[in-house]
Amino acid sequence: MDGVESVLDRVWRDEAAGMLGVLGRRLGDLDAAEESLQDAIAEALRRWPDEGVPANPAGWLVTTAWRKAIDRRRREANGRAKEAVLAADPTHGRSSGGADPLWPPSGDDRLAVVFACCHPALPEPSRVALTLHAVAGLPAETVAAAFLLPRATVAQRLVRAKRHLREQGVRVETPEPGERATRLPSVLRVLYLIYNEGYLSTSRDAVERRELAREGLDLARQLAALVPDEPEAAGLAALCELHESRAAGRFGADGRLVLLEDQDRSGWDRRLIGSALTRLAGAAALDRPGPYQLEAAIAAQHALAPSWERTDWVAVRGLYDLLLRLRPTPVVLLGRAVATGFTAGPARALAEVDELGGRLGGYRLWHATRADLLRRLGRTAEAAEATRRALALATNPAERELLTGRLAALTARLDGA
Repeated sequence: MDGVESVLDRVWRDEAAGMLGVLGRRLGDLDAAEESLQDAIAEALRRWPDEGVPANPAGWLVTTAWRKAIDRRRREANGRAKEAVLAADPTHGRSSGGADPLWPPSGDDRLAVVFACCHPALPEPSRVALTLHAVAGLPAETVAAAFLLPRATVAQRLVRAKRHLREQGVRVETPEPGERATRLPSVLRVLYLIYNEGYLSTSRDAVERRELAREGLDLARQLAALVPDEPEAAGLAALCELHESRAAGRFGADGRLVLLEDQDRSGWDRRLIGSALTRLAGAAALDRPGPYQLEAAIAAQHALAPSWERTDWVAVRGLYDLLLRLRPTPVVLLGRAVATGFTAGPARALAEVDELGGRLGGYRLWHATRADLLRRLGRTAEAAEATRRALALATNPAERELLTGRLAALTARLDGA
């Protein structure tokens, strides 16, 4: 049984968006798609231990879920119109072990789920939570950890969101071009959240989730292809590609996190970097700058620098100035302060960071950034205390290990003083 549960867990993590997209588009209802898929998973738990795991587990689940959904609708059908719809069952008379007309999913299937979850009928927090759950396959507890919320709060938010979509008659489909603009900001945000959750997980059990990062990157690329006249979609795809280009160098052979300044740049994926730069050039030609384009431009400065020491920090800080005009948030100010540390020195940067304490006091990277600046200024005791606070807020195992090592080094310095 453990082997079957492990396979199902992997299939859900890897294929949730595709499975829900295929079923959601054909059923027109995300809640019904998820319910039928859960029925199929229960069926797999009953049958696979004896029959063995099928060669195409995701296709088997989708086909079984479709049949269960059709059976449910047949039981609920109360008129010829519904019966006519049921007659279109594409799996009628087929064995679930044979050729599967519902699988594999198309890009439209997966994007349809994203757009449905980002419907303007839902409040913004519900859009994000529902997309992370339905598209990324994240359980309620992982979504809750990402937003520092109780699991019960997120679980209730997910139930309400799906019910609201059903009551509003929102279908799982890619909206017409005229309707996309209102959903695009939310779609961009949640796709970046999906990528980031894969790039550096908020879970205490995993440092990264490569399959989730790849899913976020694929969806960002598909979105950019769907809306070629939207420069921010190209900006997001470029940003994800630039991050992904460094993925192989982010962890050492011992599994420890390797910071950007210490990575072996010869191992970065130049093909991905080239693709990102081409996307950015195309977006710039549309002359409608946006936050994702500017974030990608900052990442591009790091990608193009031959070494950490030769990074063009003046250009990086200038790009942060532009980003602040469009996204005046304390996190952007924190990023600019890091650049200040390399253009005007750590004392000036620390003053900028300290101004953010009232807004970022509960953010681990604020404490970690402050600790690094204090260390560079020789204020070791204060740096150690700031590192302790960052460690108390960190959940990712690799980050915790890195911070623990920094704290040990600072403590040793204090003991030797």
